[in-house]
Amino acid sequence: MEDTRRLEGLSDGVFAIVITLLILEVRVIRVPLGETFERDLIAALIDQGPSYLAFLASFATVGIMWMNSRRLFNLIARADNTLLILNLLLLLAVTVFPFPTALVAEHIGHPGERVAAVLYSGMGVVLAVFFNALWRYAAWKNRLLREDADPVLVRTISSSYIFGPLVYLITVALAFVNVPASLLVTIALAIVFALPSDNFLVRLFH
Repeated sequence: MEDTRRLEGLSDGVFAIVITLLILEVRVIRVPLGETFERDLIAALIDQGPSYLAFLASFATVGIMWMNSRRLFNLIARADNTLLILNLLLLLAVTVFPFPTALVAEHIGHPGERVAAVLYSGMGVVLAVFFNALWRYAAWKNRLLREDADPVLVRTISSSYIFGPLVYLITVALAFVNVPASLLVTIALAIVFALPSDNFLVRLFH
């Protein structure tokens, strides 16, 4: 057993790099100079709308994953080999996330958008599953938690997190019907999971 400081440092570094890489999918726009330059630039910026939406959805998802990771490690005091492996699996999924982000940004409004969106939303499910696995392993019978961890808070987190994979599956289903709506729901889910653990939605799930 060891403390979690080095594990947290690695996780923070990976999250920071990934969340920075996401902006690379919003490309620099170059419009030829001319009498219609301003109008053409505005039109080009509008055309990049799908890239903005994909970036916001991914930034929100990765950012909230990081926030919740920090919250969990305020309760997790020790790390063993299994927790290290589970955390690496989570970081693997986080590291891969820019790829489906680029894919969905490239294909929204074009052939293949549903495939791209299903892959993107499916990665959200994978992230939620790995996140659940890490927490449930650490929290099982307070295996790796602080001795003074609030049992009510622990139960509330466990109860609310079980809905993560299920609600992200909704975005997968929605991607078959309406890709922009699927991304908007992803952003909404990130906002919900960013709320404190005692918010009314979490209490509803408890």
